[in-house]
Amino acid sequence: MTPEAVSHSAISILGLGHRLPAATEDNEQLCRTLDISPTWIEEKTGIKRRHVAAPEDTLWSYAVDAARGALAMAGVMPEQLDLIVVCTFSGDYLFPPVSAKVQQQLGATNAQIFDLQANCAGFVTGLTVAADRIRGDAEVNHALVIGAEFCTRYVDRRDVNTAVYLSDGAGAAILGRSSAGSGLLASAFHTDTSNFEGVRLRGGGSAFPNDGRPFDAAIDRMEMNGIATWKQAITHLPPTIRKACRKAGIEPGDVDFLVFHQANLRLIEYLVRKMGFSMEKTYCNVAEVGNSGAASLPIALSEGVARGKIKPGNLVVLAGVGAGFNFAVSVWRWTLLTPEAQP
Repeated sequence: MTPEAVSHSAISILGLGHRLPAATEDNEQLCRTLDISPTWIEEKTGIKRRHVAAPEDTLWSYAVDAARGALAMAGVMPEQLDLIVVCTFSGDYLFPPVSAKVQQQLGATNAQIFDLQANCAGFVTGLTVAADRIRGDAEVNHALVIGAEFCTRYVDRRDVNTAVYLSDGAGAAILGRSSAGSGLLASAFHTDTSNFEGVRLRGGGSAFPNDGRPFDAAIDRMEMNGIATWKQAITHLPPTIRKACRKAGIEPGDVDFLVFHQANLRLIEYLVRKMGFSMEKTYCNVAEVGNSGAASLPIALSEGVARGKIKPGNLVVLAGVGAGFNFAVSVWRWTLLTPEAQP
């Protein structure tokens, strides 16, 4: 393959997989530590329950299980992987990266590895970074991109601003070359740091090291300004979607299906209405799964495809928003058959 041909390669999602914890926490259970009602949570967020990893669970094992599902759907062997990207802010260790453990456990001995931290926009960002790596190197043919989070381990169960939303899980995608005009058509990104502190976890960072410092929930647990997050999302995500569509040479009205970061059902409903779509054009699992950070979008995508919501040939938008705040959108000409539709 010539360098020019490589740089113009079409890159598609070849397989998807995910893993959720078996244990769930419904609103009735959560409200034992909160001064609100289960009805209030559902009315404000649309969330009914969230999945919670067991104390002995490891994030890398969830990432590996999601990866194995994606590899099986794609028909790709671990040794065929050239790149592994894990999108997370909640790795088992500060370092080494989760991606190294995934490479080890899969036996993907030929794969380059790195972790990517763009918070809840991580998976969409990771897909674009991996696709660019494939386009830039003729020897890179298959990439594994994983979104994996154990958000609940960083939540104060008495904090209504975080506890009602956050969940655990992992989702994965295999990327590979495809026919011209298919797969990833365009990506668009935006950053607005005016509310940099709106969503944060300070404890353990170099500004707030744990060395000799007593535990402080105000520092060592996640903090989230819900109003700031809402305003950022409704202000910047729609124009970023429109920008990605423009770069792909399509109009927003041409889009067949959208999958959002599963932050909050009410937020997704608002964004869909603002973009002029109906809820039939998106798949949401946040009511039953909760917000699992960088894992939420790939889990929803994996479930949506398994349920036949996305068809080959569809124009699909993936859209995420993460702390900082950063926004990531990609437009795809879908090629992946659902398992039931595959011959």
